[in-house]
Amino acid sequence: MRLRNNVAWLAIAALMLATVSPAPAANKDMIQLQTQVQALQDQVARMQQSIDMNMGVMKNLIEQSADSVNKMNTAVSDLQQKMQGQASDTNGRMEQVSGQIQSLHDTVDELKSRLAKVSKQLDDMQQGGQNLAAGQPGMTAAAGSPNPGAPSAESNPGAAQAQPADVLYNNALRDYNSGKYDLSSQEFNDYIKYYANTDLAGNAQFYLADIEYRQGNFEAAVRDYDKVLEQYPGGNKAAAAQLKKGYALLELGQREAGVRELNSLIARYPRSIEASQARDRLRRLGVTSGTTVHKPATPPH
Repeated sequence: MRLRNNVAWLAIAALMLATVSPAPAANKDMIQLQTQVQALQDQVARMQQSIDMNMGVMKNLIEQSADSVNKMNTAVSDLQQKMQGQASDTNGRMEQVSGQIQSLHDTVDELKSRLAKVSKQLDDMQQGGQNLAAGQPGMTAAAGSPNPGAPSAESNPGAAQAQPADVLYNNALRDYNSGKYDLSSQEFNDYIKYYANTDLAGNAQFYLADIEYRQGNFEAAVRDYDKVLEQYPGGNKAAAAQLKKGYALLELGQREAGVRELNSLIARYPRSIEASQARDRLRRLGVTSGTTVHKPATPPH
């Protein structure tokens, strides 16, 4: 802009000299001024060309930077989605591992129950042998009861029409692990109906609640988890039932009740696997273990 002003002033000066100077001197000065004006015009043109080139380069750099920023944003979004997916997979695997551990516990409990029955049979046989050796008629009663540790038809009249307890429970557990929830639910209900006083009745009640949880029926799941806690408080599914009850409450949007249930679980079973899972869930909720979530006070109307 300043160069253009200088060129304009030089042109005006040339005109003024042309009007006041003699003709020969005026022509010489005019030629000199025209030469300077042309040089300035050429310089302005070169500068304008340089500016245009620099502006093009800057524009290209800006476009490249914007493209790089967009690519970075896309990469960050993809990374966040992958991390969220991995976190979901990790949580799902943890729940799957927890379910497998629970199944192993059930198997161990069942083996213990069978061993207890076999031990009882051996004791009865030994006692019968001693009675027989002593000439006392005690062997007949032992021989007439092939499985004295199992629930009898006399103690539960309906059990005579049902499958044996271990067969019914194993079938229900197998169908549960296979995802046949309707069939498994019916079998667990039959087990509780016919064998409510056995050691595995609490497990059957837990799996009934867990089926409802997996099917998204969280209200019914909470009620059935409560049955495990109330009717079988000393069972090996008590901790798992309280953990899943807390999860179900959170799914229902009852955050305060869910946090309270998880904290109660940690206090009752601090070294259990379920307590570790409860701490992890509280951490993801942004709640420190042992703290209570309070509802915001309702403003007065």
